[in-house]
Amino acid sequence: MNLPNKITLSRIFLIPIFIILMSAPFEWGEIQMGDRELPIAHLAGAILFIVASTTDWIDGYIARKYNLVTNLGKFLDPLADKLLVSAALIVLVEIGLAPAWIVIFIISREFAVTGLRLVAAGEGSVLAASQMGKLKTWIQIVAISLLLLHNWPLAYIDLPLGTISLYAALIITVYSGYDYFVKNWHVMRYSK
Repeated sequence: MNLPNKITLSRIFLIPIFIILMSAPFEWGEIQMGDRELPIAHLAGAILFIVASTTDWIDGYIARKYNLVTNLGKFLDPLADKLLVSAALIVLVEIGLAPAWIVIFIISREFAVTGLRLVAAGEGSVLAASQMGKLKTWIQIVAISLLLLHNWPLAYIDLPLGTISLYAALIITVYSGYDYFVKNWHVMRYSK
């Protein structure tokens, strides 16, 4: 259990706090942004989500710089990303900021890739996240952050970048899932 893996675990432990912050009926007031209002609970949740998401970059940087890459880290890091992103997307559906059908597609892809990783683990190999998968995660994080912030600061110019980013995340998520299965199909084909 090295430092990068501890940082990854901290990301997982922040998820329940994020869910409570976003789901509990906290009445802390609102911030006016042009003709829109941003509940302070959503601002706090967005900040916590962004902090948790940043740990993804930090743990990877430390692991590579100090040669602390482990199989546990290769497994935990993408799992932590999937748990955080899935929780945030479900919360966005609950508070009416994301369409359920997009979230279903994104989460389904995550389950499918995790299943492939489990088959690989059963065969004794670990499938690390691909560059396309990392790009997918960062686009999802940008989309979720903008939606949690109710598209601030772009709400002033009425540019729905959060929604645009969510559709971009959907496209790259589906494509990266396809790419991941094509490149790793041998795991399924030769599994016992």
